[in-house]
Amino acid sequence: MDYKNIIDLMINNLEEGIIVVDSDLKIRYFNESSKNITGFNSKEAIGKSILQVFPNIKREDSTFYKAINTKRPIIEHVQNYINYVGKSVSIVTSTIPIISNGRIQGAMEIFKDLSKVVELSEKILMLQSTLYSKDMRGSRFLQNGTQYNISDIIGQSNTINQLKSKIQKIANSNSPVFVFGETGTGKELVVQGIHNLSHRRSKPFIAQNCGALPENLLESIIFGTVQGSFTGAKDNPGLFELADGGTLFLDELNSMQLGLQSKLLRVIEDGIIRRIGSTKTILVDVRLIVASNEEPKRLLKENKIREDLYYRLNVLNLNIPPLRDRKEDIPILVDHFIRICNDKMNKTIKSIDSQVMEYFLNYDWPGNVRELQNTIESAMNFAEDDYIKMEDFQSYNDRYIKNVEIEDFENNMQREIDLKMMVEEYEKNIIKLAIDEANNNYAQAARNLKIPKQTLYSKLKRYKIDEKE
Repeated sequence: MDYKNIIDLMINNLEEGIIVVDSDLKIRYFNESSKNITGFNSKEAIGKSILQVFPNIKREDSTFYKAINTKRPIIEHVQNYINYVGKSVSIVTSTIPIISNGRIQGAMEIFKDLSKVVELSEKILMLQSTLYSKDMRGSRFLQNGTQYNISDIIGQSNTINQLKSKIQKIANSNSPVFVFGETGTGKELVVQGIHNLSHRRSKPFIAQNCGALPENLLESIIFGTVQGSFTGAKDNPGLFELADGGTLFLDELNSMQLGLQSKLLRVIEDGIIRRIGSTKTILVDVRLIVASNEEPKRLLKENKIREDLYYRLNVLNLNIPPLRDRKEDIPILVDHFIRICNDKMNKTIKSIDSQVMEYFLNYDWPGNVRELQNTIESAMNFAEDDYIKMEDFQSYNDRYIKNVEIEDFENNMQREIDLKMMVEEYEKNIIKLAIDEANNNYAQAARNLKIPKQTLYSKLKRYKIDEKE
């Protein structure tokens, strides 16, 4: 087997670009994926200086030059520049020096195109600036950017009633809030409920998922930039400025790097921000709410959150219960989602039959309320009678349940086999099959299963599925 050709084939089919230079900054390796970003193809690039391929980047600003001179890697660095053919490009790079026997031999850089992400981020900022300007405060939605109130938190269980009671008590406080809830429990719904009960409800509500962007780009989105602070930078207000007077919600705080967390702490302490590249300070009045799908104390123990930031944010905390701990709310939620789907699909489904309800009440719902909602919506597409039946779920992810018959389920029910155990074993086999069909590509398996990657990993852990399998 020719392993070199296999490796070349793998590298040339990556979305990321890979460039290797020697100590004189001459290109020695250039994979084909790079040409869409740089404007060069591999034959044109090999032997040229990296400064020829990136003519608008100064030598001292080049990540290759810095990595070679400092002998230190530069990880997830966001760059904006004009490439060889005059196209404006934004990339995130990781540059690693190549050292042999203590001598620097060159450097390797892996980079990915971020142009679409940056363009989208700028559009979002522009849209938010427009929505929250004084001239656009005509309607409730445009006024603060929310969709939900506390009345949208569906349920009558003790845990949900206690949660609503806490929200009402803390809504008018200015203290930061730490929200913990598993994926799919409805963290943003709760946070918007807090905002819309508070005295800040006429002011903006701004939300940002910290896990969706690289650290450098996330910092510029949160704090804003001034023109010239880095190549291609523009004068842009950050999320703190846009949320002035209102609420800033940072989801997946555990994805934020510790260095950026320290900057966040300073804003909480003194209410002052400074745009990247600026010497001017700006005073903001923002209530900060953060959320995580991992327990806060566990984040602290695993050093995923700074201790000082943890205690500053944890002044008020809310724990959103998983659906498995409030199963008495399932019938209410089912009726709620069926009403929504009836409106969307122009149907008149009344409810689910008793067999489906028994199934729902015995299932653990690792994807929580979101999984229940998606399951109902899927079945509604196939339901033809007034009540959703088990066979209406037969085509749900048909690719993975094609070998399972409803009759088998009914026979097992008659033999009084533990329903919960059977469902778990069934789901475990589906996950294994999905991973196998995706050739152990977990991201692809999650997409095929139509669930978030985080949910897939939580299921792997819950069912003790060895990733090496």
